[in-house]
Amino acid sequence: MAAGSRLGSWDARTIMSNMLPLLVVLCTIVLWAGITLQEAEALLEEYGLLAVMVPTMVGAGGNLGTILSSRLTTRLHLGTTELDVRDRVLWANVVAVLALAATVFSALAVGAWVIGRVIDAPLPLSALLTISLVSGMSVAVVAVVFGLATTYGSYRLGIDPDDTTIPIVTNVVDVFGMVIFIGVSTLVLG
Repeated sequence: MAAGSRLGSWDARTIMSNMLPLLVVLCTIVLWAGITLQEAEALLEEYGLLAVMVPTMVGAGGNLGTILSSRLTTRLHLGTTELDVRDRVLWANVVAVLALAATVFSALAVGAWVIGRVIDAPLPLSALLTISLVSGMSVAVVAVVFGLATTYGSYRLGIDPDDTTIPIVTNVVDVFGMVIFIGVSTLVLG
C-alpha cells in the first residue's frame, strides 16, 4: 500500500496495528518516570514545593511537543512542507514553541514561589527560576527534537503522524522531563 493512501486511512485495523505495539512500548518507557519520581521521594519531601511543580513541568513539556507535532502534521497533510532545514515556517514554529516554553516555565516559577509564601514553605525565587527555566527549556528542546523526529519519521514510514506523535512525544517528554527536573533540582538545592 502506498504511503499516501495509508496516511489518510481511517481503517480501525491499521490504526490498531500501528498503535497497540507502540502503546505497550510507551507504557514500559513511562515507568522510568515513575521510578525516577519514587527515587526522588526524599528530595520532594524536603522541598515539598517541588512536588507542586512536577505536574506542570511534565505536562507543559509534552504539550509543547504536541503543539509542534500537530502543526507539522497539518502542514504535511496539506502538502505545504517537506523535511528541509531551510523551511522558514518550520523554524518559526520551533522558535514559537521555545518562546512559549520560556513564558510558561517563568510563570511556573513565579506561581510556585507565591504558593510557597502562602503555605509557608518558601524557596528563593532565584532558585525556582533556575530550576524551572533550566529544566523547562531543556524539556522544550527534547520536545522539539522528538516532535520533529516523530512527525517526519511516521510520515516517512507511511504511518499517519496524527496516530503516533502525541503518544510518543508526551510519553518521552514525561520521562525526560522527570529526569531533567529532578536532576536540576538536586543540583540547585543540593
